Amino acid sequence: MTAALGTLPFLATLWLLMVLGAKVLEESGGKIAAALKGVPRQELPRVGTRLRSRSRPQLVRCGGQRWRDAA
Repeated sequence: MTAALGTLPFLATLWLLMVLGAKVLEESGGKIAAALKGVPRQELPRVGTRLRSRSRPQLVRCGGQRWRDAA
């Protein structure tokens, strides 16, 4: 009985890996095939995008100085 219960999760995991692998090959299979054939990759035209770093918001600390003086 435990062999049957252990087989079910194994088969479910195997099925999930097959589905995910098929999805990856569907999306990027052409790129993989071109790389294996040695075809140079075509560069996509870059639109003027800038990378912007997010600034961290300043936290308001109401009683910060009072606690430092008390210590």
